[in-house]
Amino acid sequence: MKTLVNKLRELRYLQGKMTQQDLAIKVEVTRQTILSIEKGKFNPSVKLALLIAEVFQKNVEEIFYLEEK
Repeated sequence: MKTLVNKLRELRYLQGKMTQQDLAIKVEVTRQTILSIEKGKFNPSVKLALLIAEVFQKNVEEIFYLEEK
């Protein structure tokens, strides 16, 4: 079974230690949503994934990817 995983926490750190709240404000969601995505408890919509990718100037596939579990 494949699971959606992400590099959000790593990218936030590399972006000058951006907080979950900072990212949440930029993509217009709650901090709790960012936390849930980072922990793999919530899969973002395509729109939200694209907005997050835009913030980090990355392709969606560089942030979110499938991993065999």
